[in-house]
This record gives sequence, C-alpha cells and structure tokens, in this order.
Amino acid sequence: MSASPDSGPSLPPQTTRALLAELRGPTVVPRPLDARALAALAANPGCRRRALLDGAGVDKSALAAKLGSPAPFGQSQFAIVRGNSFEAKVKADGGRELLRLIGADEPDEVAVPDLAAAGPEGRTARTALALREATGSGGWTLLDHPLLALEVAGSPVYLEPDAVVVRPDGGWTVVEIKSFPMIDGSADAAKVGAAARQAAVYVLALERVAARTEGARVAHSVVLVCPKDFSNVPTASVVDVRKQRSVTRRQLDRLTRIDEIAGALPEGVSFDVVERSPEELARSVECVPHQYAPECLAACELAFHCRSRAREADAVETLGRSVRAELGGLTTVGAVLAAARGEQGDPGDPAVAALRRARALREEALSAAGATGGESLTGAGDPVCR
Repeated sequence: MSASPDSGPSLPPQTTRALLAELRGPTVVPRPLDARALAALAANPGCRRRALLDGAGVDKSALAAKLGSPAPFGQSQFAIVRGNSFEAKVKADGGRELLRLIGADEPDEVAVPDLAAAGPEGRTARTALALREATGSGGWTLLDHPLLALEVAGSPVYLEPDAVVVRPDGGWTVVEIKSFPMIDGSADAAKVGAAARQAAVYVLALERVAARTEGARVAHSVVLVCPKDFSNVPTASVVDVRKQRSVTRRQLDRLTRIDEIAGALPEGVSFDVVERSPEELARSVECVPHQYAPECLAACELAFHCRSRAREADAVETLGRSVRAELGGLTTVGAVLAAARGEQGDPGDPAVAALRRARALREEALSAAGATGGESLTGAGDPVCR
C-alpha cells in the first residue's frame, strides 16, 4: 500500500469515519489518540494492523485482554509522583530555571500566560492566541502545558506537551521533561528515542499554528530535561528530531488514507470488543497484516498477541529487526537453520554463506574444546532465543 497522499482517490471524510466506526463497533466510544500513540506509530510505520486499529479508535488494551494476551502497561504510582515532582522543580520560579537550561542569559522577565479555557477547542484556541502574542512581544515566554491539535484520520487529536518556550526572536521550542536520569551527559538510548518521537509529534502540531503566525519559527531540535546523574537536579540536552518528524508525518499520511487498509479487508471484519467473541476478534485481527518486532513489547498493547502468532509461524521477526534485515529472503527460523546446514539456500547468497561459515566456525570451536558427539545446530545445546 502506498503511503503517499497521491496514491489514489480517497473516501470522503464522512464515509471514512463511518467505515471506521463500523469496524470499531457502533456502540463503542472511540479511544482518542495521544502523542504517545502517534509516536509509537512512527516507531513501527510498516505495521498496518496498528495503523488501522489506532485510526479506528479501537481500545487495544481491551482487545488484547479479550484475545487472551493482555499487556501489562502503565507507570507505577511512585514513578508518576516522582515525575510530577521533578517537573514542578524544573518549572519553579516562573520557569527561570528552565530558561537557564535552555541558554537564556538571565531574562529580566518571563511571561507565563494563563492558558485556561473551556473544553479542548477553547484551550487549543487560547494556546494559539498566546503563541501569537508571545511571538510579537519580543521577550521570553513559557507556555506551561499548552494544548495543540493535529488532524488524524479526519478527526482532531489534542496534544499536550510539557512546555513550549517562545524566544525573543520568535523561535518556538518544545520542551520534554522526563524523570529518567542523564548520567555523565547521556541517557538510555531507547528512552531518549521514545521521547524524541513523542516530541516530534508536538513539533508537527506547532508547525500548523506557526504557519498562521507571522514571524514564527518552530525549532526542529527539542530540549530534553532530565535529572542529572542520581540527583534531582535538572540538566538539559538538545535533541534533533528532524528524522522522527519526517517519519511521523509519513505515518500520519498513512492514517489519513486509512480507508485503503480498511477497504482491503474481507466483509464481516469487526473489532467490536463488546459484541464479538474472542474467536471472531482473533479472525478479524489476523485479516490485517502486522509487522512484529521485539520493540513492540514496550509500545503496543497487542504486542504479546502478535509475538505469539509470529512464534507460531516460526518467523525471524521474533529475533529482532537487525537480524531480520541481515537474513534477506530467509523468513523462518527453520529456513535459517536449514540454510546453515547446507540443506537449502543459494550458496551465492551472502546471508546463506555467512550462516554456513558461522556453523563451520562453531563446529571448529567445539572440536577444539573437545566436545563429543551428538551436538548439532538444532540440538539441546542450541536454544533459539525468541
């Protein structure tokens, strides 16, 4: 399926929404998307299953539970309290500490506008007004938890970054405050990557407002604020999110053409977790192609279900994206082992040649260590980690 906006005629928004509502279930309230969900989509842009379920507003947690593979997601209460405490410390004193981390030279005055309004539409409009006023003021402005909007699959998605800083020159910078530590100037790469993808969603939403604001510029580098080492002292790092922004934008293009994925489904497919049985839901889920990777376990509620199906199919995806990329046309673990034993596969294929070379080196090492008979590539001493 093409992810391009020019890949063919799309259905009118009203028709698309009706189609997605039918897939979700006519009596089921759609689950709203947020920045974390959009960031997770960007982390695995090739997964049509997640794109369709998120676009339709299906509650994937409820779906996974009914399929018998619930995902143990959620932060501990301790982590939530610690994160809130750290964020309050960063934003204390009118945001002066935060501006110091960003690089402001002792600003005389920091404007912190009141963004309160009735409903998400009112808060979004109030945020846009505050951004325009801050851009024309020529001073430093801190927007604490502004509300932004993106249109996804024909419906607005409301996003709430930790903060947005408006510089005197009219530049807008997204600030992400996380409670994981930055030790010796670096933090856990997986956590930084997740934060960068989430911040890229906010950048895209800000660009929509900036396009209607004279003199505004949205920075493609965001400021990540974390505790320094093992203390509660905040420190900051600048993270370039241009790549994450591009991937997220392409994935949002896929979601706006979600009717193409839905249109390829056989008649009778439904993800109605209220009315449909586990067997019916399982058949419907299997009708939508997925792209499992071990990283999904930290980002998708259906990951355990997809992993079990990938294991049943003996798919090499269970070994990780990097391994899958190296194996080329070998799509199952059985085919990999057979190619290593010389039972199948083209000897001229670099992947097959590497596997056979690895097997020869293994046998040589076992022989040198005095290993005695019975060992084979598929023996008990050769577990395959999946």
